[in-house]
Amino acid sequence: MAPITRLVLDVLKPHDPGVVDFTTELGDLEAVEAATATVVEVDETVKTLRVTLEGEALSIDAIREEIQDLSGSIHSIDQVACGSRAIDDPWLG
Repeated sequence: MAPITRLVLDVLKPHDPGVVDFTTELGDLEAVEAATATVVEVDETVKTLRVTLEGEALSIDAIREEIQDLSGSIHSIDQVACGSRAIDDPWLG
């Protein structure tokens, strides 16, 4: 099976921990070389984030567990890239 090199996730999380702490915790996971979180929506008690993670062999199980430990949940997996390089999505421009 080809290793996962990029994941784009739709994540729902409470306001605490903050986005900076949340993202740095994900970035500290083994195999994660880069982590980005973009706030998509803010509600009274939660935020919706688009989280992008890149690395040579990402573990969706470890990532899901860390997000849950940070009181968040994955709503959807919006993009997965496998192999030695990522392909740009022509629909996204």
